[in-house]
Amino acid sequence: MEKMAAAAGRKVSPARGLAPNDDLPLEYWQAILNDAGADHGRSGPSAPRQPQRLSQIPQHVLRVDCRRCGRTLEIQRADAVRLYGLDAAWKDVGQRLLDNTCTIRTGRHEEDGCWPSYD
Repeated sequence: MEKMAAAAGRKVSPARGLAPNDDLPLEYWQAILNDAGADHGRSGPSAPRQPQRLSQIPQHVLRVDCRRCGRTLEIQRADAVRLYGLDAAWKDVGQRLLDNTCTIRTGRHEEDGCWPSYD
C-alpha cells in the first residue's frame, strides 16, 4: 500500500486552477460545440419550445400552479377553448387565469401577480 501511495505521489503534477478572469481553454469550447445538446434541431428540455396550443393538448383537465401563493387552478379544456379560442396558447391562458383570480395585490406592477408553473 505504501509503495502505491509513493508511486501515485510522484506522478501527480501540480495543476494551476483558472482564475475568474482567465480565458477558458479551447478544448472546453470545442467540447461545447461538439455536444449533441448544441444542436437546435433536436427536441428536449434544452431545446426552445414553441407555445403549446389548446388544440394540441390531449388532457381533459388543464392545471396551472402559482409558485408565489401556492394556488392550483383547473379548467376543462372544452371551457378554455370556448373562452379563449382553439388557437390560444396554454401559457397565455394559464397566466390569464391566475391574473384574474390573483389574491396578492400590492399596488406595484413589478410585485403584483402570480408566477405560473405548468409542470
